[in-house]
Amino acid sequence: MSQYALLISPSANRVYADASVRLTRAELAVVDRTVLGGRLSGVTETVLGGVRYVTFTADGGLGEREVEYLANLSSIYVLFEVVQGLLRPVELRPLARYDDDLLTIPKYPGKTNEQFTKLLLNITLLSSRFAPEMLDRQLRVLDPLCGRGTTLNQALMYGYDAAGVEHDRTDFEAYSTYVQTWLKRKRLKHRVESGPVRRDRQVVARRLQVNLAADKESYRAGRTQRLDVVQVDTLRSGEFFRSGSQDLLVADAPYGVQHGSRSAGRGLARSPLALLTEAVPVWVELLRPGGALGIAWNTNVARREEAAAVLADAGLEVLADGPYLEFGHRVDQAIVRDILIARKP
Repeated sequence: MSQYALLISPSANRVYADASVRLTRAELAVVDRTVLGGRLSGVTETVLGGVRYVTFTADGGLGEREVEYLANLSSIYVLFEVVQGLLRPVELRPLARYDDDLLTIPKYPGKTNEQFTKLLLNITLLSSRFAPEMLDRQLRVLDPLCGRGTTLNQALMYGYDAAGVEHDRTDFEAYSTYVQTWLKRKRLKHRVESGPVRRDRQVVARRLQVNLAADKESYRAGRTQRLDVVQVDTLRSGEFFRSGSQDLLVADAPYGVQHGSRSAGRGLARSPLALLTEAVPVWVELLRPGGALGIAWNTNVARREEAAAVLADAGLEVLADGPYLEFGHRVDQAIVRDILIARKP
């Protein structure tokens, strides 16, 4: 048995930092269950030299492929192998197609912590049938409530195709401006198509479509990523994306505190349940069989059982055991955030 110590990445958000060790333990348990074959044991918090670590043992030690999975944990900073009481650094090579300022530059009220966004994407991906392909395949990720694009940017960082739907025009335009400016500043090869979508001589939506690559050689060879964002009500997502076209759907549902949740024809509602009840059947149609849907929401305005019932009623298999029950954490006095994961048979 080999022992390891995982150092948590520093977080600018003090409240999230307080929960990060517990969240990392839960994320590590999902990784172990889905792609490591249950080889980890003794996952716990250990204080070494006055610093908190997540420690664990691995039967037979970790191989290169297994370390590559662990390198993408949402809060990992450094991984050590513990050898005779000393810490030996393990080289980490995470999926990082672009500079991390793609994620960290945008600053605006209500922005979701980047580490949590990565956690939500990771758990959704690992819970899908495509988990073993995480490191190798260009997956397709859709955020049907994409706001200003933090999830989209994380998907691009992984080398995946990213799609988004956002009802708010201000958020859509802010993200469109940001990502185009970022691409130009980084001098990355890309092609942009942007403008109104017209049907029957009426503007029904606005759309941003970008083909991009991390280097000129990849772009010339056609090894590009696709970013596709539509400004329209999420209930109309099926008008712009093909049925069964997405591997993963990741949504950070409105928390019902500052902005409320928008439900078609009903204005603003404090609970996201009305929105989810109408939207989830639309979203499920876009998922491939074996794909997964991951939702973050505020448990203060919707109980877990109620949200899970919405997903189950749409024909999804809700994952509600073991580590999947360990992701709840406080954001502020009004928000206790949790994650709900469901898989399409």
